[in-house]
Amino acid sequence: MTDRDAVPLDPASMRKHYRAEGLAESDLAATPVAQFARWFQQAATEAHLFEPNAMVVSTANAEGHPGSRTVLLKHFDEQGFVFYTNYDSRKARDLAENPYLSLLFPWHPMARQVIVTGIARRTGRDETAAYFRTRPHGSQLGAWASAQSSVISTRADLDASYAELAARYPEGEQVPVPPNWGGFRVAPQAVEFWQGRENRLHDRLRYVAEADGGWRVERLSP
Repeated sequence: MTDRDAVPLDPASMRKHYRAEGLAESDLAATPVAQFARWFQQAATEAHLFEPNAMVVSTANAEGHPGSRTVLLKHFDEQGFVFYTNYDSRKARDLAENPYLSLLFPWHPMARQVIVTGIARRTGRDETAAYFRTRPHGSQLGAWASAQSSVISTRADLDASYAELAARYPEGEQVPVPPNWGGFRVAPQAVEFWQGRENRLHDRLRYVAEADGGWRVERLSP
């Protein structure tokens, strides 16, 4: 049988029965970041998920046109969730026009999701430089070589740009931080913790920021 003769897969027939263990209000930490830290630890060290820090970043420009892409979380604390990018990229241009965005951590093997909605602001240059110094040498060069989201003629052009930079800054030589590259810190306004349950009756608990700096917890219908 050739690929042409193969029976096409039917998405509607693909079903998984999610875990029975639930998520109760009494299980939650005092803040969404503390609760995220618990689940992130479990995703990384118990479930051993591949890149548990991978998240889908969704933005929209001033006209409301959306865009989503997978980005790696690089830091989180009570001030927010941090990722890095080229400030000329589409996501950065969107955020310059509309700072509201959503982060989605799709931990499917654990039947869990975390959804963060909030406002993104650029990190300071000192914080950006400190992180940039921790990147592998090749990744530092890559930040210079790629004019992220721009149209290029061929892959060869990108490889040539990288090779030129590698000759200019050989291994062991400090690579300067690109002026148009840096971080965004997402200050959460709401964080939803989604736990898959049997019969599609999932647990969805959402922290919502209060004016006094505290958090209230809401249960959402699945």
